[in-house]
Amino acid sequence: MNKSILIKDYTYELPENRIAQYPLAQRDQSKLLVYGADGEINHDRFSSLPELLPTQSTLFFNDTKVIPARLRFQKETGATIEIFLLNPVAPSHLVQVVMGATGSATWHCTIGNLKRWPSNLVLTKKIGDLVIEARLINREQTLVEFSWAPKAKSFAEIVSVSGFIPLPPYLNREAAKGDSETYQTVYSHHEGAVAAPTAGLHFTKTVLDNLRAKGHATEFLTLHVSAGTFQPVKVENASEHTMHGEQVVVTKTNLEAMLAAKSIGAVGTTSLRTLESLYWYGVKLIELGDQPFLISQNEPYELPTHNNKQKAIERVLSKLEKDGSDTLIGETSIYAMPGYTYRIVDFLITNFHQPGSTLILLVAAFVGSDWKKIYQQALENDYRFLSYGDSSLLFKAKK
Repeated sequence: MNKSILIKDYTYELPENRIAQYPLAQRDQSKLLVYGADGEINHDRFSSLPELLPTQSTLFFNDTKVIPARLRFQKETGATIEIFLLNPVAPSHLVQVVMGATGSATWHCTIGNLKRWPSNLVLTKKIGDLVIEARLINREQTLVEFSWAPKAKSFAEIVSVSGFIPLPPYLNREAAKGDSETYQTVYSHHEGAVAAPTAGLHFTKTVLDNLRAKGHATEFLTLHVSAGTFQPVKVENASEHTMHGEQVVVTKTNLEAMLAAKSIGAVGTTSLRTLESLYWYGVKLIELGDQPFLISQNEPYELPTHNNKQKAIERVLSKLEKDGSDTLIGETSIYAMPGYTYRIVDFLITNFHQPGSTLILLVAAFVGSDWKKIYQQALENDYRFLSYGDSSLLFKAKK
């Protein structure tokens, strides 16, 4: 994409005291800003969501589960080495496979105090009868091999007892005991994210039950949120930013629900990115024949568009059926910015994001220049911002 998008045009003044440090005691009592397709803004509570949606909407949720991705080891000298899990390398690049691995696993990591970790030093941590070892097998690529005993335990079990929840860096605080529950959606299921899909943090069992009682359908897909979600845009022209890739897992049932839906809502930017990526994967299959599910950041701006979104999703579904599979696993680096046309999603539920972030660009592509009005209204009405903050319901701007 050659279009020049100045990131300075997508910033705003966010006072420090507007960043929510902790969640509300009751998730669904957060404020909800409602932006209509006609540009009108109203204010409500999140618990009212079921009454505010189009009749018989289908909502897609990201059911990834945040793992305690910060592992701390202490050298005999007393120095602490913190290892932050980024992406799995072995025995597989697939998150769901590695989380179930026993005996050993290798990850690409960021490492705090790396200069104080000699390459030949094996770090050891003991918790009861559990012994965990960490070996730095490639300093340049920061690859760490973990091994443990008893070997029968899975890697998911290892991190659950030894790791810490990785709170967003902008909170500037250590994870508290309560964060292990509050920084997790009530429907989280598939372990593998290193950041929460925070739009979902407002949902309670009551809200979910009320959605279904009102005739709305709920669907669960998976995108394992990576640390790249916090990566700032460091270039003046945002279209030159390198977008991070994230693993996605979609079911045959998800695709069938997309085809049957009257109105599609994405709970969070991660669900939105997954749904839009499925459209472009269908286009790739139509245009290029059999392809792995891999969407780069530039492809949505380079591939031919198909106005019949049903045809694109049907093509993905036929691919699954041909393969005799009920599950589609892939990776997306889709980058929605002003100029992008949304093909699948009709409305978006999302929190209020950092100034100058890729998520602001995504919102601006969805509602147009009114994103400024939306954020100004949120600031003027004392909304709480970022991961533990309040929510918004945005309907796609009319072209």
